[in-house]
Amino acid sequence: MKVIRLAIQTSALAALATSTVVLSQDSGPQDLLSQTQPEVAEEAIATEAQPASVQEAFEGTVFAEPAEIVQKTYPLTGEWSLDQAEELASFIAAIGAEGLDPADYGLESLRTAIKAGEGEVLNALASRAFVWLVEDLRDGRTPMEARKQWFVVDPDADRMPTGKLLAETLAGGDITANLNALSPVHPDYAKLKEALAQTDDPARTKLIRANMDRWRWLARDLGRKYLLTNVPEFQLRLTVNEKIIRSYKTVVGKPGRNATPQLAEIVEGVVFNPTWTVPQSIVKGEGLGNKVLNNPVWAKRNGYKATKGANGWITVVQQPGPTNSLGLMKLHMPNRHAIFLHDTPSRHLFKNANRALSHGCIRVEGARTLAMTMAMLGNMETKDDIPAIQKEVEQITGSGKYTLYDIKNNWPVYITYFTMAQDIDGELKTFKDIYGRDAPVLAALDKPRQIERLRETQEEVIVIEADPRAG
Repeated sequence: MKVIRLAIQTSALAALATSTVVLSQDSGPQDLLSQTQPEVAEEAIATEAQPASVQEAFEGTVFAEPAEIVQKTYPLTGEWSLDQAEELASFIAAIGAEGLDPADYGLESLRTAIKAGEGEVLNALASRAFVWLVEDLRDGRTPMEARKQWFVVDPDADRMPTGKLLAETLAGGDITANLNALSPVHPDYAKLKEALAQTDDPARTKLIRANMDRWRWLARDLGRKYLLTNVPEFQLRLTVNEKIIRSYKTVVGKPGRNATPQLAEIVEGVVFNPTWTVPQSIVKGEGLGNKVLNNPVWAKRNGYKATKGANGWITVVQQPGPTNSLGLMKLHMPNRHAIFLHDTPSRHLFKNANRALSHGCIRVEGARTLAMTMAMLGNMETKDDIPAIQKEVEQITGSGKYTLYDIKNNWPVYITYFTMAQDIDGELKTFKDIYGRDAPVLAALDKPRQIERLRETQEEVIVIEADPRAG
């Protein structure tokens, strides 16, 4: 997977002074078909029929990899006519509809400069206001320090460079349309914006503004097909063309160091019949290694195999099977946090209202159905391919052998955190702030706009030492 990292973006004021933008930029698959075809377990996905909506969603669709973006620098100041400046001032005056504050963009100073006429002062103030509007509408107003455990790198600043937008707008573009085009296209953003216009409750207004801003932290357009899980809602959605094809209950990380971080990653494949390499905190700390070595009958019943090195180091791996802590599948989505979505044998936990119970990874109810759907939509070219893919996956699942099944058309997966959003039925709901992540966002929105802001978080990456056993 190719990852492009960009350096910290300079502040708008510094950029105005210099008139430049400173930017910088598991093992291979095993045999997919078993030589024999043992009976598929009762819980296997073989018998699960796929809905027509899934089968038809991608008929005839061809996916293309996004082209690499070549950046060019543009000045962050330009010459403004009075008409352009007046339109910009009108846009700022109405920015409250987007959950932003007109005072952040020097509205009164801009109006004073307009009265004084065209010239350097107007150019500087209007350019600065435009730049700040672009930054906030495109990237979010909340500084990175207030986005707790937010590790998503928003690509929009590369796709829609500030200086280029300014140059194109001043060259004859529609100021209002160009700025409006920066807002997220996801239906939830529009729903929150509508709710903001209808409420006069101060607390609700603040919460709506905070969650509108969270959408700006993501890519403006999440793509035509993706997985999205909202951690506080305990739900996962498989979405195609903004239509939820299927939703799944989830179990997420416990509050504290096990809290699930927010990520945007790529699902590259599905692991069927996964193994689980037990972390040393359990092997040594909980004595599992010695228990497996000293009690082979218990170990075999629970699927554990242990090896002891010459130096006394014990390694324990839980083999594929009905007792495996990862269940029958996990999504292969390499990331530095060691977070992934997986099945679980402890399916009773999905009945709980509060499902913040895991060590950070996300357990998915109906994970085997998800695996089959991902395999089909990831490798089919037309719906005629479905029967062969389904048969292949049934054989893999029934083999009981670890198999990494590559997906040709990789899927984005977004692990998000919204405390107000549409639920799976399309109703705008408020969700419990299980990790206490609202407070810093609300506080940041109440403070004056921060000019110098980081592009990426500098927060600690807490690598999950996965213990997928029941919470």
